[in-house]
Amino acid sequence: MSNAALRTILPLAGWSETLADVVEITGGADPVLPTPFRISETAAATLAAVGLAASDLWKLRTGREQRVAVDTRQATASLRSGHYLTIDGTYVSPAPNAVMGTYPAKNGRWSYLHCNFPNHRAAALKVLGVPEDRETVRKAVAQWDALELEEAIIAAKGAGGMVRTMDEWAQHPQGMAVASLPLMEIIKIADSPAEPSPPGDRPLSGIRVLDLTRVIAGPTCGRTLAEHGADVLKISAEHLPSLGRQEYDTGHGKLSAHLDLRDQKQKEILRGLVREADVFSQGYRPGTLAGRGFSPEALAALRPGMVVVSLCAFGHVGPWASRRGFDTVIQTVSGITTRQGEVFPGAAPGPQFYPVSAIDFLTGYLMAFGAMVALGRRAREGGSWHVRISLAQVGRWLVSRGQVPVAELKNVAKDFTPDELKRWSMTSETPVGRLQHLSPVLRMSETPPRWARTMVPLGHSQPVWPARPA
Repeated sequence: MSNAALRTILPLAGWSETLADVVEITGGADPVLPTPFRISETAAATLAAVGLAASDLWKLRTGREQRVAVDTRQATASLRSGHYLTIDGTYVSPAPNAVMGTYPAKNGRWSYLHCNFPNHRAAALKVLGVPEDRETVRKAVAQWDALELEEAIIAAKGAGGMVRTMDEWAQHPQGMAVASLPLMEIIKIADSPAEPSPPGDRPLSGIRVLDLTRVIAGPTCGRTLAEHGADVLKISAEHLPSLGRQEYDTGHGKLSAHLDLRDQKQKEILRGLVREADVFSQGYRPGTLAGRGFSPEALAALRPGMVVVSLCAFGHVGPWASRRGFDTVIQTVSGITTRQGEVFPGAAPGPQFYPVSAIDFLTGYLMAFGAMVALGRRAREGGSWHVRISLAQVGRWLVSRGQVPVAELKNVAKDFTPDELKRWSMTSETPVGRLQHLSPVLRMSETPPRWARTMVPLGHSQPVWPARPA
């Protein structure tokens, strides 16, 4: 398989594109699953980039090189790892809420309602003025102009959007704002002395990561950093909506504590954790945590040498910079679901989602890559760093990789073989039972990725750091 997609990532780190040649990418090319988008190429590329960044940190520690390899099919499976979970032998269904989905609106347009979280579902139902019933929702949406419904749901603090074509998105003010941005930014935001890596036998041994992210993309970043030895402490709060089951997928390797930042004492606990951390990963809309005193600049002042990783939905510029969004929302408004529905129609007419959460997982892998690149820069030259990325930027990059010709999209398998899934899976004993899940994908010759901790439920741990290796 070509390493072309990887070559577009490496310049983000200031690395030569020729570094892609040292990575072994096997397992064939797109299409692996039924979509015209090059999800397999990009999955392999983002994971390979993670491997190169981990190898760079390992070389800083030891002076030794190591080999990096990625299997494309296994990388593709990782883009929907939440579909391959069992607890004590019982399948954990990833099925969305019944009223979540796309609906025909007026004038031949379509609307998407994101209703997995109770607060977003309540917002959509309130705007529509109907109970939680799919047929009733369908009839209500049919009475709306799709653009007006999009704005009404956003105003009600919900999530969703009007289904657009790619051409419409390219001409939309937010689409143009996203097009003005690179895939990701790694920016020095303050000076501080160079910091050698803490002692340890893994690329990220002794590195402490605060994970203030939710759903899939941000938590995947923390999970990926944990694969390479970081101590990751997820911080959530009891009042925040959660599906619970997503931790079975993205919680591997992490501790997990509750802190309510509306409470001054608990906010001070977080400040104390920040002072002893290395990475602060957050997935709130731009400016949200700044109001709590945790802007990138404030974090760098509190802990000189901090690496701040910021994720949002639509980017930090443009009229939609403060909007809520998810992988499926980005697919909807940017034309991906329109194209997917044209090439792979569903049982009913209309737009379709591609068969994985590609934007989410690609974003999470890229966040981890950016964090490790910034840690490498901190070790060499010092400074506090800000890694900035959005789902929309990653969606644009995915689309920019081109599409598989329609003639090559015949008889594409919908899933992997049972033997493949068995080979790629592992079992962990967790507080909620015996969890079967996918293993790390990357193959590294000296420091094979692994999770030193099993998944725990939200709030299971105390908000304290474990001791660093001696």
